[in-house]
Amino acid sequence: MPDLTTTLGRLHLRNPVLVASGTFGYAREMAPYVDFTKLGGVVPKTVTAAPRAGNKPPRTVETASGMLNAIGLDNDGLDHFLDHHLPYLRTLPTAVIGNIAGKTEDEFVEMAAAVGARGAGLAGLELNLSCPNVSGGTDFAVDPALTRRIVRRCRDACPNLPLVAKLTPNVTDITVIARAAADGGADAVSAVNTFVGMAVDWRRRKPVLGNVTGGLSGPAIKPLALRAVWRIAQLKAVPVIAVGGIATPDDVMEFLVVGASAVQVGTANFYDPTASVRIADALPGALAALGAECVADVVGTLAT
Repeated sequence: MPDLTTTLGRLHLRNPVLVASGTFGYAREMAPYVDFTKLGGVVPKTVTAAPRAGNKPPRTVETASGMLNAIGLDNDGLDHFLDHHLPYLRTLPTAVIGNIAGKTEDEFVEMAAAVGARGAGLAGLELNLSCPNVSGGTDFAVDPALTRRIVRRCRDACPNLPLVAKLTPNVTDITVIARAAADGGADAVSAVNTFVGMAVDWRRRKPVLGNVTGGLSGPAIKPLALRAVWRIAQLKAVPVIAVGGIATPDDVMEFLVVGASAVQVGTANFYDPTASVRIADALPGALAALGAECVADVVGTLAT
């Protein structure tokens, strides 16, 4: 049986299959459907410093091979997360990686410090530098200097937790941003967040989403995400957690071969809450088919 344990910097996981922020609630909602012991980790929904109502509806729309969402980081704020959700998350038999988004650089640092002080039980912290559905949401991860500085300051403010920088694909060259996150001290980067898109009702001549634009996810973006992960992995500067259209064991293996060390299952959770467990169960067989004794044996082995 291949060894599924995965290491990304200071972050150690039982296996490389995680669930993506914003697609799994705060885990409590998924408990009737998911055996948490089979997951490598859970990334709960992004939290902000203060409560947010999110964007006006409609907030989601199906596309031909995915979905657009413009939720707008609807959440009850960091204090509520730490007081209400974290006690439950601590009981889960898998790694839990918190996810935060700040309005400003300083707010990111303040939130990271609060998580560092009160977030006992978390295995790591993902910095959402790239949500496309809020005002200024992509400003951070399109600027390498700002990305480097936020990651460095958050690492200094929260030195005991591994940090994952979540990157936007809505840039000219994602490798520049990935290297900046690595230079800032990120233990890993997650790539990619959603692509900015829109849907239109031509009969009414109006956008479908209340926010006009939203983030495209699902199978439609997998080829684009594969390329982004491959390019980042070629830097050999920072481990990559792949996100984007992952719904089958084959999808996972493709991302591992191009250089990801772990993956996050996202949109698939909406239509199949058991997808992540099904994928994790199939992974040993897929690795064995390549004669691999561990996950690391296949990471970055694409022949070009």
